[in-house]
Amino acid sequence: MDDKGNGLRADTLVATVRGVLPSLTPAAQTVARLILEDPATVARSTITELSAASGTSEATIVRTARLLGFAGYPQLRLALAAAAAQPDRLVPGDLAPDDPLSEVIQKVARAESEAINDTVAQLTSERLGLVVEAIADARRVDAYGVGASGLVAEDMAQKLLRIGLSSHGFQDAHLALTSAVLLKPGDVAIGISTSGETPDVLEPIRRAAEAGATTVAITNNPRSSIAELAEHVLISAGRETEFRPGALASRISQLLVVDCVFVGVAQRTFDSSQEALQSTRRAVEEFTRRTTPARRQP
Repeated sequence: MDDKGNGLRADTLVATVRGVLPSLTPAAQTVARLILEDPATVARSTITELSAASGTSEATIVRTARLLGFAGYPQLRLALAAAAAQPDRLVPGDLAPDDPLSEVIQKVARAESEAINDTVAQLTSERLGLVVEAIADARRVDAYGVGASGLVAEDMAQKLLRIGLSSHGFQDAHLALTSAVLLKPGDVAIGISTSGETPDVLEPIRRAAEAGATTVAITNNPRSSIAELAEHVLISAGRETEFRPGALASRISQLLVVDCVFVGVAQRTFDSSQEALQSTRRAVEEFTRRTTPARRQP
């Protein structure tokens, strides 16, 4: 929603529609896909024209607009028209099998840059602050993820460990569940899932909540199951295509959220964080000096 509660902000509309797409009904998905494929054309279309183009009823279009946070289709059209004023953001350009590497570089860089910008636009300081406060005061922090999101979970755990917090990253569902049920009130469990529907992440978050832990979701989909389960939700953004699966733009946006959380926690625990960083850095440097063979003199 925008600051006046009139729906999604124009600069994040397309990214948010993409995120909630899996949770929409099949008919609503048809309308949403038209928005994603050609938002400028949808903005110029009357509800009758869009009904004919999508093969859905006018009532379905109105319901879809409301599911996206708008009072009706006219308000959705206005938001799309505002987004159309930023054409570079509406036509990101997918990678094709015959793209030259020079174009691959530009398209990948553009997709990741847009993922970062879209994430920043949706990451409020209020939501971030609540998560930072919970982690800074936690006895223990768990992070759960699978695949590319699992790498992000491990990255979060490693960062928090460096500043002296007891943190663990889990990609294995059995280990995640084992840890989740042992959490206590005041502990924090973080589930990372682009779709928000990954069973191996949902179940540990559910069990952590039952144990009394504070739960956090990092996901692209604010209407997903993990968003409903978690006490705090931080939205990431990043489109996945055939040539850009979760390992690229989505992971970049998740890492941005993790970095913001980490810096916020480090600020809130500045003295102890600085001491921990210095101690861990010194330990690694001493180990490196002892185990690195001396260079031979010429």
